[in-house]
Amino acid sequence: MEWWVSMPKIELHAHLNGSIRDSTLLELARVLGEKGVIVFSDVEHVIMKNDRSLGEVFKLFDLIHILTTDHKTVTRITKEVVEDFASENVVYLELRTTPKKNDSIGMSKHSYMEAVVEGLRAVTAVDIDFVPHKFNTQDSLNSIAMNDACDGTKKKKIYVRLLLSIDRRETTEAAIETVKLALEMRDLGVVGIDLSGNPVVGEWNTFLPALKFAQEQGLYITLHCGEVLNCQEVQPMLDFLPQRIGHAIFFEEEEWRQLKTSKIPVEICLTSNIKTESISSIDIHHFVDLYNAKHPLVLCTDDAGVFSTSLSNEYKLASTAFGLGKKEMFELARTGIEFIFAGDEVKQDLVETFDSAAKKLNL
Repeated sequence: MEWWVSMPKIELHAHLNGSIRDSTLLELARVLGEKGVIVFSDVEHVIMKNDRSLGEVFKLFDLIHILTTDHKTVTRITKEVVEDFASENVVYLELRTTPKKNDSIGMSKHSYMEAVVEGLRAVTAVDIDFVPHKFNTQDSLNSIAMNDACDGTKKKKIYVRLLLSIDRRETTEAAIETVKLALEMRDLGVVGIDLSGNPVVGEWNTFLPALKFAQEQGLYITLHCGEVLNCQEVQPMLDFLPQRIGHAIFFEEEEWRQLKTSKIPVEICLTSNIKTESISSIDIHHFVDLYNAKHPLVLCTDDAGVFSTSLSNEYKLASTAFGLGKKEMFELARTGIEFIFAGDEVKQDLVETFDSAAKKLNL
């Protein structure tokens, strides 16, 4: 096993519906094709491709939106996504998703999130911890045995926390509804709010009341920031002082200065930035500037399924493109512990996990 796979990793920017397995997409699309909901032959070749064009990426997102509007599918996808991340030694995962409504089948934002939680409960390949300690009770499903009863071997463990995404197409009222749902579901692993969606849609001031409310209630906040050139938004977003931001591509010189002064951690998604053509070449990616400035950052996948990547692949790509060795990459992964939306007990457990791995990897 290559070192970038075997080392423990932390994933802080993973969209649930963008991380679906190709095999699952194919199966679900075939069923919808048989029902006449979609024309299967129109999407089959796109699903089967690894190196998708930007147009094909958006076509896939459209398909996923159609596929993920029933409870059973949402539960299945959640289970598979968590197990996939765990299989490549991701030890802490923050999974973000926009709660969906589908009145035709009785899906509310709340029932959508219940389906996500059911998916977490269904994980069996690894030990999963998704209920924050202060909400944990003796009979909690969070308290899963750490050992495999069959052969006594210790199973992998993964911490999972949930972020509810406010979609930029939403109204202020809908955004506040999402924040209220996050507060209701804190005892089921929801720890924060993400602002995401089409970056050319909506205005910052529309979402500000909901984000302020979330901030006042003690929810963690991460923002998609600077995905496109938008001078009206980047500075107000940085002034808001979220706990993290994602992407941070289109910044002016003064905004770079403000970011570095504020020390807001950045979720870096290399493959995503290249495949969406936000950045023309890996050689000019802002990772280098931030890394050399010792700015807080963490490598992430964004949409592992859609962009045909994995967190291990992101580490391999960074190592190869920027000339960083195993030790530097391990330390980069380890510093991610500081930026997670979880308490000190989880952080301490992750420190011990990395300490143990360092010995095994001779670091």
